[in-house]
Formats: sequence, C-alpha cells, structure tokens
Amino acid sequence: MSTPSSAIGHYIAGQAHAGTSGRQQPVFNPATGATSGQVALANAADVDAAVAAAQAAFPAWSDTPPIRRARVMFKFLELLNHNKDKLAHIITAEHGKVFTDAQGEVSRGIDIVEFACGMPQLLKGDFTDQVSTGIDNWTLRQPLGVVAGITPFNFPVMVPMWMFPVAIAAGNCFVLKPSPIDPSASLFMADLFKQAGLPDGVFNVVQGDKEAVDALLVHPDVKAVSFVGSTPIANYIYETGAHHGKRVQALGGAKNHMVVMPDADLNQAVDALIGAGYGSAGERCMAISVAVLVGDVADKLIPMLEARARTLVIKHGEELDAEMGPIVTAAAHQRITGYIDLGVEEGAKLLVDGRTFTGADAGEGCEQGFWMGGTLFDHVTPDMRIYKEEIFGPVLGCVRVKDFAEAVHLINAHEFGNGVSCYTRDGHVAREFSRRIQVGMVGINVPIPVPMAWHGFGGWKKSLFGDMHAYGEEGVRFYTKQKSIMQRWPESIGKGAEFVMPTAK
Repeated sequence: MSTPSSAIGHYIAGQAHAGTSGRQQPVFNPATGATSGQVALANAADVDAAVAAAQAAFPAWSDTPPIRRARVMFKFLELLNHNKDKLAHIITAEHGKVFTDAQGEVSRGIDIVEFACGMPQLLKGDFTDQVSTGIDNWTLRQPLGVVAGITPFNFPVMVPMWMFPVAIAAGNCFVLKPSPIDPSASLFMADLFKQAGLPDGVFNVVQGDKEAVDALLVHPDVKAVSFVGSTPIANYIYETGAHHGKRVQALGGAKNHMVVMPDADLNQAVDALIGAGYGSAGERCMAISVAVLVGDVADKLIPMLEARARTLVIKHGEELDAEMGPIVTAAAHQRITGYIDLGVEEGAKLLVDGRTFTGADAGEGCEQGFWMGGTLFDHVTPDMRIYKEEIFGPVLGCVRVKDFAEAVHLINAHEFGNGVSCYTRDGHVAREFSRRIQVGMVGINVPIPVPMAWHGFGGWKKSLFGDMHAYGEEGVRFYTKQKSIMQRWPESIGKGAEFVMPTAK
C-alpha cells in the first residue's frame, strides 16, 4: 500500500515510468481523509511514450496466434484469482467502498477476463464455399492497433476490465488512463500482466487528467477509445474522438428508476432499494436513485424504507459488517450535500437526512474522512433537479404515480436510459415493462441488472454515445475490424507428405 510520500506513476513498455510533466495530485484515503500518495499527471509527451510503446509492440502481438494470446490471458486470470483480495483492499483504501463490495467488483472484472480467454472461438469468421464458380468467400476479424481506455473512479478494477482483456486478447495493444482519484489498482494489474508473460508494451498505464485525455483523443496512432463517466464528458469524448477519425464507445451518466408495483413483495423491494440505492455510497452508474411507487404501495413501503435507511451500517470499509463506506472525495461530498439542500428547497419531503452523519459516527480514526449517511426523499416530482440530474451519491428519491402506464411514461421521458428495474409478481406486467421501457438494461425483480460478461453493458439515449456496448460480443466487434476475402485458384498447389500430427504453430 502507498504511504503519504509514495509516488504513483505510469507504466510504459513494461516498466514503471515517473513521467515528465512534473505535475501531480494527492491521493486520499476517503475513510480517514489522510493523504496516501501522490499520483503523477501525464502530459502529451508521456502519452506519446505510452502510445509509441504500444505501437512498437503491436506487430508481434497481433501476429501471435489467438490461442497463445489466450494462454497469457489464462495465466493473468490465475494471478487475478490468487490476488483478488489484495486488489479489493487497494480499492477500499483509495475509493472507500466496503471491502465486500470491492471483492464483488473484482469478481465481476474477472468474469470479463474469463470471457476473453475464449477469444480463439470469438474471432472465428464465416466461410462460404463456391459463392461463384471456383470462388470461395470468407470473413475474418483483425485487431485495430493501439486502443485506449479512459475509466472512472467508481470501479477502478471492473470498468478497465470491461475493456482491456477483450482488446488485448483480440490482438490490440492498450493504453489505460484511469482516474487519478484511485490510481494504484491499475499498476497492480499491470504487474500481474507482466508476471503472466504479456510482452512489454501491450498494456500501458498513463495516470492523469484532462491533459492526458485530450492527448489520447487527438493522437493519430490511437485507433479507438472506450470511456465510462458522466454524460457531458462522454459527449465530449465521442465528438472529439470521432472528429479525429477514431472509433469511440462512450458510456455516460444515469438516473436509474425502480418501479414497485402494488403486488410486489415489499420486503424484497425494500431490500433491493436499500442495497441498490446506498451500496457503494450510490457512486455507481447502475445505482437506483429513483423509486417509482405505483398506486397505494407508497404508503406501505415508505415507512419500511425509512426505518431501514436509518439503520444503515456506515463505517470504514475494512469492517466486514459495513454496508456503506465514505464518499470518495471532499469535493464529491460537497456536491452531494448541495443536491440535498436543493431537494429541500425544491419542496421534496426529506425523510432521512444523510448530512447529519459525521466521521465521528463512523468510528475511531474517521473524523477527517468524507462521511455521509443515506438520504431519503418522498414526494419528488419530475420537474425537480434532484429528479432530473445525476447526483451520484447515497440519495434516493421516491416518486408517486397512479398506475403502471404513468410509471412507464415517466421513465421513458427521462433523458437517461441506462438501467431500470421493476418489482412485481405479474408476468404480464413484467413482459410489457421489458418491451415498452426505453432503457438499455432492464431488471425484473433484479435491482441492478448489470449484464454478465458474455452479454455486454450499455444504456440508451444520453447514457451511451456510440454504436456498440462494452464487453461481450459487441466488445469483440468494437476492438476488431471485419475483412472479407474472395479467393479463386486456377489449379491446386501440390505439397509434400507430412507424417506428424498438425499442431498450432
């Protein structure tokens, strides 16, 4: 783990790299408020060095048979499984999420690595014999070259793993630009890749801020960019990258709703809302931030929800019984507090006020940390900013609607379309909801419907800029380009006899 004087740098061409910019910013432990290190912030020269290393490694890596690339990925997978708790502790120390949640993050990232190990099968093309007399036609998928990932603070392991395992297994070389808020996990993963036998330059890490992002977006040797973050930045990434001729996949913000029908199991619905609303302190793009309560269910559910929100176990993430940890930074804490103030001003009914929770309540040593309790609003209306805007914190708002049709209309009218859930016992309602709702990821009695590794992640509307979702088969298509080959031979080509079993060479 880092110390206050620790320098957290880049990883370029298989080696630690201090960088040339001279710029850096502190890294904090959100639970204590203490500085745990100083992370370097890359300039264009540092980005150039990382891209050059990737470009130099690309010819040999792209020519490496997919089965051999998969063997490196299998070794990386083995090392990840052996070190997953170490990674989880790194996440908790720099992000603040509770250790058990961090373990879950690592496990979901490992799922993508397992998926990427199947790349030899995923890269298989199509073949048609005799498309015309003496002519055969087939397709194959080839890597793009150097590709980049720009990832957020809230999942410093899982979100990068949405990108680089698929990209690298497909034959690309990768430059990762993680969040400077929690940068250490990226270097730990780079070290594991080195141990797995990945050639130098295939995976590189540049720490940094907007200067590094802009350098990647305009670099002529970067062929594709993947991004996860807020909608304004996703839009900027998409427009800038596309303007410079890059393939772009930019996942933006969210305002995820959970509809509770009158026939729902209320205990299950409350558990779902508490976990999905306050887990990871609400700092995830699939968090439920709006409960849509249909008919008379609100009067029954809200007292249960309020009681449960008041008993959230909020403490240092290393405590195994913790349900919620601190807010990631002091600035984020201030922003979320401002939204709670705004909700009160707008006329929503504040049932549970997270502003009253302090570091002293979290336990010894936490007095200077970035602490907040869960907040619950009732009588939120669609014209309020706390309804329309992404808060990205432990704030859950309840909207009352008269019937199912109004619930669907409410959700479809929102500018975001990332994730949504519906709790009901009625199969017809569930089917209609799944078909009618204009949201990319839907859960029926599942509060956080994050797709598994082989299905792909992505929302609709202003939650996704670009045509392809992350990971899964769409991820393979994003990081490869199709080539169609038509072939005709005037005569067969003779070859001497071979007496050994054919093997992959």
